Amino acid sequence: MMLTNEICNLKSFLLLGIFALASNLVVFAEVGRNDREALVALYNTTNGDEWTKTWDLNEPVSNWYGVKVVNDRVVEINLFRNNLQGVLPESIGRLSHLVQLNLAFNAISGEIPTSLVQLTELKVLRLEMNRIKGELPLDIGKMKNLEELTLFNNFLSGSIPESIGGLSNLKVLNISSNNLKGAIPTSLGNLAKLEVLGLFENTLDGSIPSELGNLLKLKELVLANNTLGGEIPREFGQLVSLQIFQIQNNRFNSSKNLEIMDSNQFLVFDYDKDYIKPKYKTVDFYNSRMAGSKFEDEENE
Repeated sequence: MMLTNEICNLKSFLLLGIFALASNLVVFAEVGRNDREALVALYNTTNGDEWTKTWDLNEPVSNWYGVKVVNDRVVEINLFRNNLQGVLPESIGRLSHLVQLNLAFNAISGEIPTSLVQLTELKVLRLEMNRIKGELPLDIGKMKNLEELTLFNNFLSGSIPESIGGLSNLKVLNISSNNLKGAIPTSLGNLAKLEVLGLFENTLDGSIPSELGNLLKLKELVLANNTLGGEIPREFGQLVSLQIFQIQNNRFNSSKNLEIMDSNQFLVFDYDKDYIKPKYKTVDFYNSRMAGSKFEDEENE
C-alpha cells in the first residue's frame, strides 16, 4: 500500500512539473527564441530597469510596452521618449520581421550596429534626438523597404554612403544636425519617391548634384548651414512639387538658376540675401518648419 501511494505521489509530482513546464512554454511560445533574446538584449543594454515604461520580462512579449507581435514574430518596437540609455545591441539584427523601429528622443549612445542593415523588412527607422556617433553603415542601401529614415540631432560623422541611393522606396530622409562631411552623393537622385530631404546643419561641401533635380515628388529640401559651394543646379527648376526650400548659410558663388524656379510654389524659401535678389516669398528662418523639426515630434508620443 505504501509503495502504491509513493507511486501515485510521484506521478502527481511529475504531472505538476510537466504542467508548469507547459505553462512556461505557452508564455514564451508566442515569439521565437531569437526575437525574445534580441528584445531582452535591447532591454539590458539600454538600462531597461530605468525606462519610463519598463518591461516585465516574466510577462508574454505581446504585453511588453511598445512591442507588437504578429504571427509569433515581432514586427514593431516603439519606445519613443522612454528614457533609453546605453547602446543598441548587435542582436537587434535578429528581428528579421521588424517593420517599424522607433527609438527617437532618448539618450542612446554608441554606434549604429552593423547588423541593423539585416532588417530588410524595415519600413520605418527613427533614431533622431539621441547621442549616436560613428558613421552611417556603408551598406545601408540593403534596406530596400525603408520608407522613412530619420537620424537628425545625433553625432554621426563621416560621409553619406553612396549606397543610400539604393533605398528606392524612401519617402523621408532626414539626417540633419550631425557632423556629416564630404559631398552629397549623386545617388540620391535615384530616390524617385522621396518627398522630404533634410541635410541641414552638417559640414557637407562641394557642389549640389544636378541629379537632385530628378526628385520630382520632393516637397521639402533643406540644405542650410553647410559649406556647399558652386552654383545652384539649373535642374532645380524641375522640382515642381517643392514647397519648403532652405539653402542659406552656405558658400554658393552663383544663384542665377534660382530665377527659373516658380516663386509662387513656395511656402518657405530661406536664402542668403547677399547672393539672391529678394523676388521670392521670404520667411524668417528661425520660425520655419524644418528648422524646428528636431522638436516637432514631442507632441506625437
